[in-house]
Amino acid sequence: MDAVEIAQWALRIVLALAFIAMGVSHFVAAPARTMRAMIPPALRQKWMPSPSALVTITGLCEIAGGLGLLWESVRLITGIALVLFLIAVFPANAYAAKNPDRFGKAALPFWPRFAGQLVLIVLVVLAAL
Repeated sequence: MDAVEIAQWALRIVLALAFIAMGVSHFVAAPARTMRAMIPPALRQKWMPSPSALVTITGLCEIAGGLGLLWESVRLITGIALVLFLIAVFPANAYAAKNPDRFGKAALPFWPRFAGQLVLIVLVVLAAL
């Protein structure tokens, strides 16, 4: 293994652990309650899954994404899916950023959160290659 391959391997491990940990947090009462509250009003439609279902689905997606980064045969498709996932969940983060009094520490300011999301997307792409 050369230095680039070692760096990618380490990045995959770190991202996998982070996504799995974030996914597991969706099933812990207090964080899950905050995540349910972060679902923007536009996504609280009768035809949409409930906020509880959305939190469960996104938690499972994060766990699957973390595991997929470690599985070579599905790594590329996992990377694509995680990029789309990160784009799809950003409205909840933007909603929290607009309501810092309601969400406290979960309400990172919009632009730093946006920049962090872009960095995470780039890291996922690098890990998936």
